[in-house]
Amino acid sequence: MATGRRSAGLRLCATVFLLDMAFCKGFVEDLDESFKDNRKDDIWLVDFYAPWCGHCKKLEPIWNEVGLEMKNIGSPVKVGKMDATSYSSIASEFGVRGYPTIKLALIRPLPSQQMFEHVQKRHRVFFVYIGGESPLKEKYIDTASELIVYTYFFSASEEVVPEYVTLKEMPAVLVFKDETYFVYDEYEDGDLSSWINRERFQNYLTVDGFLLYELGDTGKLVAIAVIDEKNTSIEHTRLKSIIQEVARDYRDQFHRDFQFGHMDGNDYINTLLMDELKVPTVVVLNTSNQQYFLLDRQIKNAEDMVQFINNILDGTVEAQGGDSILQRLKRIVFDAKSTIVSVFKSSPLMGCFLFGLPLAVISVMCYGIYTADTDGGCAEERYEVSRSDSESRGPTEESKEQEPRSGDALVPTVQGPKDVLEKKKD
Repeated sequence: MATGRRSAGLRLCATVFLLDMAFCKGFVEDLDESFKDNRKDDIWLVDFYAPWCGHCKKLEPIWNEVGLEMKNIGSPVKVGKMDATSYSSIASEFGVRGYPTIKLALIRPLPSQQMFEHVQKRHRVFFVYIGGESPLKEKYIDTASELIVYTYFFSASEEVVPEYVTLKEMPAVLVFKDETYFVYDEYEDGDLSSWINRERFQNYLTVDGFLLYELGDTGKLVAIAVIDEKNTSIEHTRLKSIIQEVARDYRDQFHRDFQFGHMDGNDYINTLLMDELKVPTVVVLNTSNQQYFLLDRQIKNAEDMVQFINNILDGTVEAQGGDSILQRLKRIVFDAKSTIVSVFKSSPLMGCFLFGLPLAVISVMCYGIYTADTDGGCAEERYEVSRSDSESRGPTEESKEQEPRSGDALVPTVQGPKDVLEKKKD
């Protein structure tokens, strides 16, 4: 009977294990010839295997767990596996030379103009490599591996690119955004990876704290209209419209150095600048070194804003803030003050407890140290006074009797018990 129960338990465990394996396996797609077309719309992580490969069989349960984990975290990356011996042409396209081989399809090809138009409608910002094999393509692939989580990478032939695109030389890397495109120029734009990191944002954005943090890696200055979106007055809407106009009409002039946008409310800006800005206003931030530029004139139109930006670029407008030691100390004081004020505003009783209790403890400790020093000083003073009095009185009669006479030998006297008792009585 016990043997039967053990057998039933083993069968149950085996069933649970197989169900678990099947559940995990459901998140790994078996790919076939249709993968050529399906991969164009998604990012794929693919295991190319051979049915007879022992290492591939050992990898299978781990690969199933990878598929489950990608699904659980909500990753846009799809996980699949492909029999490289059955679909050797696709495996060769991915450069598969051994088994198992894992490939991440970072760059998706655009085989037709229809597909290109589909991508334009689907993505606000995306990059395209145009041309054949080249050192530039290798750099493009390396950059895609670093920034794939931030933007989209494609490749295409020159025939697929829209007719309005003009290329002076091939190969080329382009970014499509804001209903136009920009071509990478190694001489003017520097490193390809840095250029893609700078250009992965739209030219005009609704800015918040997290986006400002991301823009810090671009090295661009950020011109922000700080407004109250609930306020429909002419002044608020006018400043926002001016920033939008400059971003649109002067993009060729400023897109390498400036990012434009607007922010609702001044709370975050006040914390960043450690100052109180009046709304509406315009502020230009350099998020890479914590410097900022405030308006030194009234902005009536786009031309005034362009002149202000040009003055920033030529150094006429003085930069404020920065990351000097003085500014860092100022930041520490400001953060501490802001924390205390916010605590007392939200909960006065809690503020009194948090800050009053430590102050009370410190006060008691200081008082104890002070009184201990005073008592110790008095004791030492009394000791000194008693010592000086005894010295001023001179030797006693008893001590005189014990002094040796001249010529006598110095012989130590030994006191017996009787002498000790007599002295005690005295």
